[in-house]
Amino acid sequence: MISFSVTALVFGVVLLAELPDKTALAGLVLGTRYRASYVFAGVAAAFVVHVALAIAAGSVLTLLPHRIVQALTGVLFLGGALILLMKKDEDEERIRQPENQGFWKVSRAGFMLILVAEFGDLTQIMTANLAARYDDPLSVGLGAVLALWTVAGISILGGQALMKRVPLRLVTKVAAMAMLALAGFSLYEAVAP
Repeated sequence: MISFSVTALVFGVVLLAELPDKTALAGLVLGTRYRASYVFAGVAAAFVVHVALAIAAGSVLTLLPHRIVQALTGVLFLGGALILLMKKDEDEERIRQPENQGFWKVSRAGFMLILVAEFGDLTQIMTANLAARYDDPLSVGLGAVLALWTVAGISILGGQALMKRVPLRLVTKVAAMAMLALAGFSLYEAVAP
């Protein structure tokens, strides 16, 4: 039986924690480049995996080596930023051609980005703690998944709307700078005492 109060509490807590997180930026960037529904499918699947891991592991996830997770996240963001900065200016119409918009290609990119970037993240640890506290894995899992999907949907649609008003080149440069900042922050957290 699902507890509406536990689901609503978890939804609110996870939504507020995830809104300013790197996931929103990742969804925004992917939303500017690819079909929103394909991106969402991959991102949504990655969040289901994360929540399932958090629920299964309970509070054990808090024992993962935080420095290693942060270092890996930092390197991935740094690599993403470098790829964006080194890319030649792309024609927006070419990016949106069918061969660049295949479901499996786009959803796999969204899935992998979120799967790695969010592993051991605050919301995953928070979900594990909430699952351990309330001993109601179904309600906690449902609240967490719905909150994460909401943030992903908002950010992906925001990326789609942004593309209609701002040139891709500017979005790419701003996204690269934001990724560099996130990489620096993650790498700092990996080595800070």
